[in-house]
Amino acid sequence: MAGEFAQRTLPKDLKHEMETSYLTYAMSVIVGRALPDVRDGLKPVQRRILYGMFEAGNTGDKPYRKAAKTVGDVLGKYHPHGDSAVYDTMVRLAQDFVLRYPLVDGQGNFGSIDGDPAAAMRYTEARLSKLANEMLTDIEKDTVDFEDNFDNSEREPLVLPARFPNLLVNGSTGIAVGMATNIPPHNLGEVIDGLNLMIDRREANDDVSIEELNGLIKGPDFPTGALILGREGIRKAYHTGKGSVTMRAKSQIETLANGKNRIVFTEIPYNVNKARLIERIAELHREKKLEGITDLRDESDRTGLRIVIELRRDVNAHVLLNQLFKFTALQQNFSINMLALVDNRPQVLNLKQMLHYYLQHQVEVIVRRTQFDLNKALARAHILEGLLKALDIIDEIIATIRSSPTTDEARTRLQANFGFSEIQAQHILDMQLRRLTALEREKLQEEYNELQDRIAYLRAVLASPKMQYDIIKQELGEIRKKYADPRRTKITAEDGEIDVEDLIAEEDVVVTISHSGYIKRVPVSTYRQQKRGGRGVQGAGTKEEDFIEHLFITTTHHFMMFFTDQGRVFRIKCHEIPEGSRQARGTAIINLLQLNAGEKVNTVIPVKETGGDDTFLFFATKQGIVKKTLLDDYQNVRSTGIIAIRLDDGDSLIGVRLTNGNEEIILVSSAGYAIRFHEDDVRPMGRDTRGVKGIDLGGDNDYVVGMDVVNQNADLLVVSETGVGKRTPLAEYPSYKRGARGVTTIKLNPEKHGSLVAVRVVTEGNDLILVSEQGVLIRIPVKEIRQTGRPTQGVQLMNLDADDRVSAVAQVVTKEEEEV
Repeated sequence: MAGEFAQRTLPKDLKHEMETSYLTYAMSVIVGRALPDVRDGLKPVQRRILYGMFEAGNTGDKPYRKAAKTVGDVLGKYHPHGDSAVYDTMVRLAQDFVLRYPLVDGQGNFGSIDGDPAAAMRYTEARLSKLANEMLTDIEKDTVDFEDNFDNSEREPLVLPARFPNLLVNGSTGIAVGMATNIPPHNLGEVIDGLNLMIDRREANDDVSIEELNGLIKGPDFPTGALILGREGIRKAYHTGKGSVTMRAKSQIETLANGKNRIVFTEIPYNVNKARLIERIAELHREKKLEGITDLRDESDRTGLRIVIELRRDVNAHVLLNQLFKFTALQQNFSINMLALVDNRPQVLNLKQMLHYYLQHQVEVIVRRTQFDLNKALARAHILEGLLKALDIIDEIIATIRSSPTTDEARTRLQANFGFSEIQAQHILDMQLRRLTALEREKLQEEYNELQDRIAYLRAVLASPKMQYDIIKQELGEIRKKYADPRRTKITAEDGEIDVEDLIAEEDVVVTISHSGYIKRVPVSTYRQQKRGGRGVQGAGTKEEDFIEHLFITTTHHFMMFFTDQGRVFRIKCHEIPEGSRQARGTAIINLLQLNAGEKVNTVIPVKETGGDDTFLFFATKQGIVKKTLLDDYQNVRSTGIIAIRLDDGDSLIGVRLTNGNEEIILVSSAGYAIRFHEDDVRPMGRDTRGVKGIDLGGDNDYVVGMDVVNQNADLLVVSETGVGKRTPLAEYPSYKRGARGVTTIKLNPEKHGSLVAVRVVTEGNDLILVSEQGVLIRIPVKEIRQTGRPTQGVQLMNLDADDRVSAVAQVVTKEEEEV
């Protein structure tokens, strides 16, 4: 038995069999299910639905018909698959948020942009849309090829005549085996304009470029509107068939009567589920990734889409809007892959090729329709020729017929005796007696003459490609006039890239660095203004042995240039510094900067961009050395830092300032001496250089405590370690050449003052923040510090505990006075 079975078994190579079978399956899916035809832009199931409705008379000028009946007709005649496959396709053809120009006119619940499913087919009704009728116009005139259906009981079209370029106008999406298509919808009027340009250029023997077509066909036009950011992705897709465009929701920021803002979205990107989108926004708010939202509502109705997000009064609406674009489907990409079937072969097409193949199809439709009309006209003319000839010899015709025993004999005699064809003889036999009147003969002659003109025109069309293209252009013009509408999707020049900085609100912040190297940023509004001599507030949760050593005022969008006491510089964005509460300790600076052992940051300069040839960094060291270098020399700062100034042994960097090349500098020593000189005294040097002598120090125990840029209308504020300070007009400080000792700026009493610890150039419109080693802060208006002369001792600015000392002083400046 086994032997007999073995004899009936044919040997097969498994690898070859698998390859052959899989390829057959793949091509079946590609051609018969997933990819659209380049000519009519339809997949087989879509084509069968439209043709089934047309055959059943379910057109746009007739009453609606139950969707279940259409599904049943399509299943029984053309598409032997599950009814859900047919009905789901029919639903999508009717959804105005899926198709730019719906091909099915549905009545009832056909789903929504919220992802709601359509009602069951027994409840809905449908008919062809009026535009879909144009897809099937003249199909009865042998304009396209037909084939047998699955059981050879019906004939179905292989493609529709498609009076408009449906593939581009409505787009298509599908996943085949090993390939996929994703063609976006376009504006009908723009696509027809592009076709007309190709026709006009063809007549002039002048080839049209894709750039010229792109000038008319601006880009995808989605049914849900919204925005397309940038044109580069569109150009790439039109040239290569593949590209990506960024879609963004259409939004506006409205200010309410109570001063709050709200963001309103009226259009969202294509294929975005509105309900899921709103759920995602709410989820991000719960997760604290989107903060400041007080209300989220869906106010969409029959008049259009409307999503409202109300915000807290202190929230920057533009920043939150950018965050929404970054983290939700309010902005997303549409990957274009213009893959379609060309002669039943999948091919990636550029814009020009798609239009070319459509025009080729239309030429074939026009030629076949013209040939059909010509054949019909010739047949009718042939009959009329016989009738007119018979009327001229009507008496003999009647005699022949009356003498014939049967109809067949009469037909035979007419053919034999008078030279009529069988068709002419039959029509003569069928001719009514009223045709014998002179009026009827005149009508036949008039019809015959009109037919001759018609035949001549049809023959001319067949012989003239120009006339064929003129007909295409005329019919496209009629379609455009009846169905074209304005573009819905606006194309902007933006590229759609959202920088991290776009998600960060620009606000004034205080950056503090403790002696042990902890850094944080805190909104400047955290510190309330107090009167001179107040106690202050606890500003930082420092350890007992730690204290705040440096404090700076800047904004979240500035670059922060960190200069260390070892003469190195690092650069990061301010918003990269972790935010902390007023009492928080902060983050160890070594987590942000790659510092050496024992290296400490002592100066931070906020800059927004490079400065060109007139912006300098001016350096001063503890031993009185100064240097001036272009800011642009520090543009490329590695994450590991770079050398900012070359230091002598035992020296350290104490201050850096931005200058414009025409400033005056003032240096102050711990012994209470100040020197003012013009920066022209210091020539520009390279980045990795030492510098020159700036001040003559009084002895080994004297050192530079501060450096600043002179403002003619400002004062020089000096503060001692015991909290005593004073401000003196800068006009009282004469100018010297660099390298001198300078003049006395404060009369120091060692018991009352200790040494000087801080120097600032201040104006009355600003506030000061003083910080002690134990982390106590106080904010004082400059105008409350009395002006005094240079040799005076000053006043108490801050009351300190016996073992506490002032460690840093900073001023709060106005927007106009902030450093660039």
